[in-house]
Amino acid sequence: MSATAPRRRRRDTPPPRTGGSETEVLRAFLDYVRTSVAAKVEDAPERRVRTAMVPSGTNLLGLLNHLTWVERSLFLGETVTDWPSTFHAGDEDRVADVTARYREAVERANGVLDGCADPAAHLPWSRPGRPAPTVRWALVHMIEETGRHAGHADILRELADGTTGR
Repeated sequence: MSATAPRRRRRDTPPPRTGGSETEVLRAFLDYVRTSVAAKVEDAPERRVRTAMVPSGTNLLGLLNHLTWVERSLFLGETVTDWPSTFHAGDEDRVADVTARYREAVERANGVLDGCADPAAHLPWSRPGRPAPTVRWALVHMIEETGRHAGHADILRELADGTTGR
């Protein structure tokens, strides 16, 4: 992007104003950051989504692919044996593919959360030698994880085509 290229500004969406229970507040903020990160990727130019614009090699498509696996591991109990590989989408994957998988993982995770009214209860899965985290811990961790990567996506998207905003 040249210094003279116009910036495309998205309309910012303010954080959710929720009352209600602790779980309702946490889920509203989680859905807020989930929506933000997906929006950064869903209409990004295909030719730039795999481009590593920072020395670490991080790219937009890889970030959303990683978050898909984090959702599946944390809320659904799926095992991930190679976390670094989750930062890379398949060569055949397009923006629509990765975005659809992310949204499907979020929908399935929300289905699990719908059955978890008590934030102090453990999620309904277990692994040998490793109990599931509490709903509260999982929600707070996923807000942190998704929010951190949404910030990375903000920068990568701006570098890719000048688009800014949530």
